[in-house]
Amino acid sequence: MSARQWKQERPFLGSILTLLSGALILWVPLNLIVKAFLPGTVSVIGILFGGLVLLIGIMALFFPQFSKVFGIVAIFLSILSIVGALGGFLVGTLLGITGGSLMVAWSPPAADRGTDEQPGEATDDDLYIPHKMVQAK
Repeated sequence: MSARQWKQERPFLGSILTLLSGALILWVPLNLIVKAFLPGTVSVIGILFGGLVLLIGIMALFFPQFSKVFGIVAIFLSILSIVGALGGFLVGTLLGITGGSLMVAWSPPAADRGTDEQPGEATDDDLYIPHKMVQAK
């Protein structure tokens, strides 16, 4: 299997954008790791959400059949990361929303049907053509 074929069989661009989003979301709370576990701080939430977004990006590469679910969860967590990590300065949130949307919109490539016809081609039998109708005399 070639690298190009491997990339086409999974939501590659959406996963990469989600991975970048998770890294940006994690960057803010990891810089505050010393204060993250003090009472009253919400940076633990940022670490949790950023880690989950990273995990979703990785899992979408290995389990492409669940890309729609992963995309929805990535969008949800990216928006919620604004609370605990400032959303990676909002750039992480925007990348997460974009990557999750691409994962939701991705569909697996069509399998070869073994026929000569292209899936979008229509034959004369499929079309309604008024000038070919037989008129009664």
